[in-house]
Amino acid sequence: MQFAKDSFFLALQQRLAGVNPARTITVNGTTVPAVLVGENLPPAAAEPQPNAFYIEWGAASVVNAHAGDAPLMGVDCVISYYTLGTVESMVDRGRVLGELDNELLSICQPTNTEKYDYTQSPSADLGTSVFWNQPAFEGPTTSGVEDNVVSYQGRAVRRPMYAKAYQDGRVERRAMLTVFFFAEVTLL
Repeated sequence: MQFAKDSFFLALQQRLAGVNPARTITVNGTTVPAVLVGENLPPAAAEPQPNAFYIEWGAASVVNAHAGDAPLMGVDCVISYYTLGTVESMVDRGRVLGELDNELLSICQPTNTEKYDYTQSPSADLGTSVFWNQPAFEGPTTSGVEDNVVSYQGRAVRRPMYAKAYQDGRVERRAMLTVFFFAEVTLL
């Protein structure tokens, strides 16, 4: 599963570099396209930064009605981001959130990428693809949340790491999708 997660993440990060080269973030002194994976950050990482996409992985499952040697898997994915706007009065928060929405839609196209093993250098093509559905956007939020779980396609998905009450005026959005891939193991 990790190969599929890595391939999805790096595809989105590389695509963002092409769509908006200025949308970057500095992590541990290194500037990278502003797509990060929560589970890959140190536990003591600072609060997520504005105008950056944060991927969080949810539950994985075998997709029913698939015949073949390797099972078709699906893993839920939440991509979260927020903005404070670009001006001190914050009156452009909606416009900036709209720009982030459009960038997310752009980097999710096409809805597939090759699956690679990034644990070696150079990376190795594993001969299959990773594919996903279109992001399903939640409405923007500006205040606290009642609980820490949302429903996506009838399944419970944990809210992103920063979904809690803030008084700083941020406007945040969550987009949910499912990433599909063939597992590296074969069925007996």
